[in-house]
Amino acid sequence: MPATDFATASAKSKLYLHVVGKRADGYHRLESLVAFARHGDVVTVAPAAKFSLVIEGPFAAKLAADEDNLVLRAARGLAKLLGTRKAAAITLTKNLPVASGIGGGSADAAATIRALQWLWNKRDLDWKPLAELALSLGADVPVCLYDRTSYVSGIGEKLRHGGALPSADLLLVNPGVATPTPQVFTARAGGFSPSDPWETPPATTKMTTRQLVALLKKRRNDLTEPAIKVAPVIQEVLQAIDKTRGCLLARLSGSGATCFVLYAAAASAEAAKATNRKVHPNWWAMATKIKNDAF
Repeated sequence: MPATDFATASAKSKLYLHVVGKRADGYHRLESLVAFARHGDVVTVAPAAKFSLVIEGPFAAKLAADEDNLVLRAARGLAKLLGTRKAAAITLTKNLPVASGIGGGSADAAATIRALQWLWNKRDLDWKPLAELALSLGADVPVCLYDRTSYVSGIGEKLRHGGALPSADLLLVNPGVATPTPQVFTARAGGFSPSDPWETPPATTKMTTRQLVALLKKRRNDLTEPAIKVAPVIQEVLQAIDKTRGCLLARLSGSGATCFVLYAAAASAEAAKATNRKVHPNWWAMATKIKNDAF
């Protein structure tokens, strides 16, 4: 069998999001703290004469393996960047809901780039050209390629390490509706939040989950209200998860529709997931932890 490599397309959560302005080209300027989960989609690559894509997993039916798929666009973009004629057979195991605001195609594209770097023995490429390739694929692809807790600003292209967060227990819940980002921004009313950059905790600081929550409660998600206008069920999700035992913080992630809950214990996250499946069987839920390692 040919050699294979793989990368996890980790689910991401925007722990807070401030809309701080708008550029002349219409894009909004944002400030956000992005954390990644230990679980997500998986991209597997193997040497091949030409690029191909197979999608499997519980949400495979929601995606088309056509030329416009971000995974293939990322693969071809990396080959062009490297000036190589190498190709790969790519398998995407789709474990996360499609268009759910937790990475999706952006994370899959980034994982494809990482997996191909390993397969083609190009692990030490400079960040700048990789980041430019990532941004050409979408505003969220650079942070997914970085794959670490990140303070994100600009339109998503400005990244710096967000510091060592605790491996907090996390529950992700999605009600199965789409909240297209342009619609959410169109529904947004009012002015902008003042800039309030995330202060990266010192590497020597061992932050607890409760300390992280205290910092996050000083911030908010400016897109919650407009996202609820687009998909009122988000309000129902937030009310339901806020009532779960052990909930320290319940919030919408980015423009939605996935919401997250932070807990201080894995048992609380697992119990909340079980309750969610019983009470809301049509909602998707995943219990996991925040991860801090790069890969």
